[in-house]
Amino acid sequence: MDAISSFALASGLSWASGFRLYATVFAVGLLSRYEYLQLPQTLDILRHPVVIGVAGILMIVEFLADKIPYVDSVWDSIQTFVRIPAGAYLAMGAMNASDPMMAAIAALLGGSLTGITHVTKAGSRALINTSPEPVSNITTSFGEDGLWLSGGWLALAHPVVFVGVLLLFVLGMLWMLPKLWRGITLMLHKIMQILGVNTQ
Repeated sequence: MDAISSFALASGLSWASGFRLYATVFAVGLLSRYEYLQLPQTLDILRHPVVIGVAGILMIVEFLADKIPYVDSVWDSIQTFVRIPAGAYLAMGAMNASDPMMAAIAALLGGSLTGITHVTKAGSRALINTSPEPVSNITTSFGEDGLWLSGGWLALAHPVVFVGVLLLFVLGMLWMLPKLWRGITLMLHKIMQILGVNTQ
């Protein structure tokens, strides 16, 4: 695997983990097991039937939880402690670096990319949950599924294109984060006022 393909795989796994960690592990493990995808030796564990099975069960749980308003935000909160370290691990494994310093850099960058994606997703969904109807939540969730699928395919089939698109995507997410934070802060402030909690 050349350097561009390794980088695209590492960044693709990190980015996808911020949206759908378990679906990412399940899909990559299955593709590797049936020889459609060649993974670095450091990620061979993803081919194991037990890993694929556990990831598949959690993928179904996540798929369902992500479609239910408020449950999705609780799930995202819990997954903060899972997605980011898992994204770091997958990035480090995908780079397959023999140099410990390069492996550490890959893990740091991978975890950061997963974190940015996860926070953007979780923050957006928290704001959408303020809407009284469930349609926007479900539509957004299916939109994320489509984004995950198309991004994953692009990372594997056209790594150079994926890296360019990802750069634009990250810039967009960084632009969105302050706006999401202001929106979430405003929403929490209103909830505190309704509950009669003094925010001064």
